[in-house]
Amino acid sequence: MLLLGNEAIARGILETGIGVMTTYPGTPASEIADSIALVAKEAGMYMEYSTNEIVALETAAGAAICKVRALTAMKHVGLNVAADALMTLAYTGVNAGLVIVTADDPECYSSQNEQDNRYYALLSNLPLLEPSDAQEAKDMIHEAISISEKLELPCLVRTTTRVAHTRTPVTLDKIQKPVIKGEFIKNPKRFVMIPANARTQHLALLEKMEKAKIISEESSLNKVTHTSTKIGIIASGGAYNYTIEAVNLLNLDAGILKLGMTHPLPKQKIINFLEAHSKVIVIEELEPYLETQIKAIAQASALNAKIFGKTDTPYFPYHGELSTRLITEGLARILDKKPPINFTEIDKKYEQASEILLPRPPLLCPGCPHRASFHVIKTATANKAICPTDIGCYALGVQPPLQVGDVLICMGASIGVAGGVSKVTGLSTVAIVGDSTFFHAAVPGLINAVYNNHKVTLIVLDNLTTAMTGHQPHPGIGKTGMGVQTVRVSIEDVAKGCGVKYVKVIDPFNVKEATFVVKEALKQEGPSVIVFRSLCTLLALSEKRRKGIKVVPCRVTEKCTNCMACIKLLGCPGLEAKEGKVSINKNLCTGCMLCAAVCPYQAIEGEVSR
Repeated sequence: MLLLGNEAIARGILETGIGVMTTYPGTPASEIADSIALVAKEAGMYMEYSTNEIVALETAAGAAICKVRALTAMKHVGLNVAADALMTLAYTGVNAGLVIVTADDPECYSSQNEQDNRYYALLSNLPLLEPSDAQEAKDMIHEAISISEKLELPCLVRTTTRVAHTRTPVTLDKIQKPVIKGEFIKNPKRFVMIPANARTQHLALLEKMEKAKIISEESSLNKVTHTSTKIGIIASGGAYNYTIEAVNLLNLDAGILKLGMTHPLPKQKIINFLEAHSKVIVIEELEPYLETQIKAIAQASALNAKIFGKTDTPYFPYHGELSTRLITEGLARILDKKPPINFTEIDKKYEQASEILLPRPPLLCPGCPHRASFHVIKTATANKAICPTDIGCYALGVQPPLQVGDVLICMGASIGVAGGVSKVTGLSTVAIVGDSTFFHAAVPGLINAVYNNHKVTLIVLDNLTTAMTGHQPHPGIGKTGMGVQTVRVSIEDVAKGCGVKYVKVIDPFNVKEATFVVKEALKQEGPSVIVFRSLCTLLALSEKRRKGIKVVPCRVTEKCTNCMACIKLLGCPGLEAKEGKVSINKNLCTGCMLCAAVCPYQAIEGEVSR
């Protein structure tokens, strides 16, 4: 079958009989859990969208301690959230296979940084595998489970955006029926990490890693794929694919060592490879993780091979996603060869083509309730408030013409940052967070604001879904990832439970009322919370189509003076300026009537389609 790397991982989950799968959705890992959610009931397994990544890891760990195979998946920054549990879980170990998939995002396609999570393997002393395509992504779930159970340790599998989101042919194996009934055997010396026990378990972990070194040396995941004594190349993950293409383009006679298990490294295999080549080039994405260790191995073994990569002369970049071009150019510089392709000429042609292509900046969807929320915030604060924002679709509020969002760090940081800003400036401070992010990480910050009486207003943009990553459920919806109706956790009740006195819920499309509520909230002496609640327009449109309800677009009447206020204030893709006149794109307009609410001449009419 032709599968995405993420879909292949989901298939690997089914083939290895994993009984419990957990996640907090995050690109580029989201499709793993989304695929499992579709079949979990039928497969006889349990899956959940957890409130955040550390809870996801803890839940999976609980299952694996009870002898049930488990897997948790998250994007790279999600492992930061889970790291507290990860480090100690390496000490306790597990009683059944536990796989942790971490999806890195070189080039920051959908993330606030491009950290290299291979370093978590070094930091935690856990085994690490790196697939280079969808077939390996599936197969390495088998390997990861096997390694995890041999060592009684969690096993990390690191993918990247390109591996996660590229389709390649995948040969399927049989699905294995999962064991979901577990057994907990008390063993506090192993699982209760008070200092006396932790010291003993640290020694046990170090002994397990010695076994892991043997596994790495013997593993078929680490192999020489091309033999030659002239030039040596060591590569891993998606970078291996680019390397093969670059070698073919340059017509190089090169030996290639492909590393699929990159912690611990197969030291003897690397020594053998270095001994066979006087010149070795290390190719990897982001940090010189492999290169640094390979150079240390060469020095400790007194080998004379000259090693090229990033650390001395940067032939390959530390940042961004690699490409066949970047590797071809880097190899050409190292080997003093002329690239067979005139990339400068290609650049010129691209520039010419770009002149006739319309730009596509990231924008909020037509009819998105967040656009109404940001307009209300700007109006109510006279655009003078400081607005720490958060991770979600609403991060796009920073784009013109809305331009709401002054600081963005990580999930849930908006309320904590707002507290600090408010304390030291005394200015009106509005923290912005989404509904899923509220449950993920904002509650401790809100409690802190109440405890320390920070004069901040937290506005929760509740569109009743985890929209940015593909409309996954969260605690505020009342339905689980397996489609089971459950208790709906009310954001406003949580806020009141945290001790917030001023809590209001309002539809942001009710612009006048919502503006009044924001102004009132800013007058409070302590923290206040406003929930702007309106269903994500994509879900609303889907529901209308299912019910056969026609979406009626807005229309511009003769009252229009073409002042462009609607376009200048909102930047909705459904509004267009053609030959100096305002028009509405009927294919994009959702009939939300926000433009009608801001028009100073009441020149836009329609039927509210929300």
